Amino acid sequence: MKLAAREKIDDAVKLLFRTTGLLVIAILGGIFFMLIWNSVAFFLKIKPLDFITGTQWNPSGSNAEYGILPLLVSTCLVTLGAMTIAIPLGIGTAAFLSEYAGKRLKSILKPVIEMLAAVPSVAIGFLGIVILGPGIAELTGQSNGLNALNGAILLAVMALPTIITVTEDALHGVPQSYREASYGVGANKWQTLIRVTIPAAAPGILAAVMLGVGRAIGETMTVLMATGNASAFPKGFFHSVRTITATIAIEMGEVPYQTTHYYALFAIAAVLFLITLAVNLIGEYFVNKFRKYQAA
Repeated sequence: MKLAAREKIDDAVKLLFRTTGLLVIAILGGIFFMLIWNSVAFFLKIKPLDFITGTQWNPSGSNAEYGILPLLVSTCLVTLGAMTIAIPLGIGTAAFLSEYAGKRLKSILKPVIEMLAAVPSVAIGFLGIVILGPGIAELTGQSNGLNALNGAILLAVMALPTIITVTEDALHGVPQSYREASYGVGANKWQTLIRVTIPAAAPGILAAVMLGVGRAIGETMTVLMATGNASAFPKGFFHSVRTITATIAIEMGEVPYQTTHYYALFAIAAVLFLITLAVNLIGEYFVNKFRKYQAA
């Protein structure tokens, strides 16, 4: 192939990549602009402080109230429960895969764990309704098991593949010389894992946790199906709750256009956008820190 033809192909490929990148940026910028524009229309009618700190979400009543504090607390409650389950299980599984599992067992377990991430959220939510929910109800003596605990367990299952995969990569990236130095001073494999390998991989593990948190906060269908969707202020894990994402999914299809309720949902979406952006930026910070650590 002639040099001129190769240069033309290179230029065309560069133009394609540049155009694609600019298109992605434009789409994300458009989404952010739309959220902010419609949120401003809402905040012209409702004070931002009342919106964030209000304890009642009742946009359809005669005296409409637009307080999202119950939704924020519900989202945090379910996410906290999910991470309480997923973090120790995820780190423990990743440590087993990295330090103890043989090649054959690892070659079986890793694809199974990665396939778990491909299970549709609606299928996991369905399992929460027909299996986990009745089990929780029977154990707690409640009329049904559609509550924060149900949603937390399901979100933990959904976050586990991300936490396990990223944590295992972080542990695998710790130089073997660290382990050998630990063995050289008399430490066994367990002591080396706890006192050397995991601390050395801490930035990567924190990145895995933050990515898992982002997955849990942004999940919609599972919590919509499994948490009961009560917009009242949550009292605990055994009470029905409604998260931010579930509220948007439930109400956006029914709300009249260009009403206060309509703009309120955009304001909720903007809050969710900012929360997930912050979580992802923190996760990206730790990922970059781990890469620099590996390079060093």
